[in-house]
Amino acid sequence: MAAPRLRPHVHWAQRHRELYLRVELSDVRHPDIAITDNVLHFRAQGHGAKGDNVYEFQIEFLEPVEPNPVCRVTQRQLNITVQKKESNWWERLTKQEKRPLFLAPDFDRWLDESDAEMELKEKEEEKINKMKIESRVPKDPFRHLKKGYLVMYNLVQFLGFSWIFVNMTVRLFILGLCCWNSFVLQRDCLTDSFYDTFHTISDMMYFCETLALMEIMNSLIGLVKSPLIPAVLQVFGRNFILFVILGSLEEMQSKPVVFFVFYFWSIIEIFRYPYYMLSCIGIEWKPLTWLRYTAWIPLYPLGGLAEAVSIIQSIPIFNETGKFSLELPNPLNVTIPFSFLLQISPIAVCLVVFANCRYLYKQRKRHLGPKKRKMK
Repeated sequence: MAAPRLRPHVHWAQRHRELYLRVELSDVRHPDIAITDNVLHFRAQGHGAKGDNVYEFQIEFLEPVEPNPVCRVTQRQLNITVQKKESNWWERLTKQEKRPLFLAPDFDRWLDESDAEMELKEKEEEKINKMKIESRVPKDPFRHLKKGYLVMYNLVQFLGFSWIFVNMTVRLFILGLCCWNSFVLQRDCLTDSFYDTFHTISDMMYFCETLALMEIMNSLIGLVKSPLIPAVLQVFGRNFILFVILGSLEEMQSKPVVFFVFYFWSIIEIFRYPYYMLSCIGIEWKPLTWLRYTAWIPLYPLGGLAEAVSIIQSIPIFNETGKFSLELPNPLNVTIPFSFLLQISPIAVCLVVFANCRYLYKQRKRHLGPKKRKMK
């Protein structure tokens, strides 16, 4: 003999355009919900009045409905929303006059017809009031110009850093083949891309990092909502490394650390700038958002490490050359070697990296963290 079908408790409510069904099942698994010939077919496994079992039911609606129900599963219940084909008020849910035993009104959401009409009227009034308020707020006549400027700025930076990244990646691939040939064929391979990165890439890097000073101006004048301090720390920190540590010392320009500094910078920016560019025009691409707020986790510490190494390697050179040192005679009557200031710079780099990582961690939680749901 076949086991009797188990039916869950179902509560229902309505509006003029929608029907709401609340199925009392927790820990729902494998829900199968469909509407055919104006009949709702439900089957799912979950924990109900009869324990953890398979529950099912059918409801033939009083009037025609749309065949595409919307289902939302929570830990305690399953909610189904069904659209009516015509906006009107039903006297009951099912075509049969006798109400099924498993079906009951949802008094938490229930409104009578007059209340529902009042709710519709309030929504319309709220919509009209919102439109009136928006029409009173003066629109910025330069908003399109500002948006266009931000899109172009981020596009130019994206193209610049993309050129750097592609160029360095191709050269790294060639370097790998060269080193393999030197190993197999017993050749010397000293002219690899590690040692001439600066001479090949520096012009574009100078352009991009100088242009990045505009990010500080954008934040200062309110074109973007980004906080000022992280922008200042990153822009001035990078320009210090680029112009002072690497650009002023020819001995540093042939060191392999230059490759890693430039490579980590470019990888970070080929995700950051397109994300900002799309945000300016109101587009969110979720894979890009995930990359923007995830790629920094390994790249920022690695980039900070490469910057610190470049500073440490430059200290003996500054000691030898005396460049940028405060020498006698001077109003202070003291000698301050520039290398002394550089000795505390790696600590400053660590603090800047920590501050930026802390800020990006908060941003990651806001953009990628779980959304808070309102409890009813």
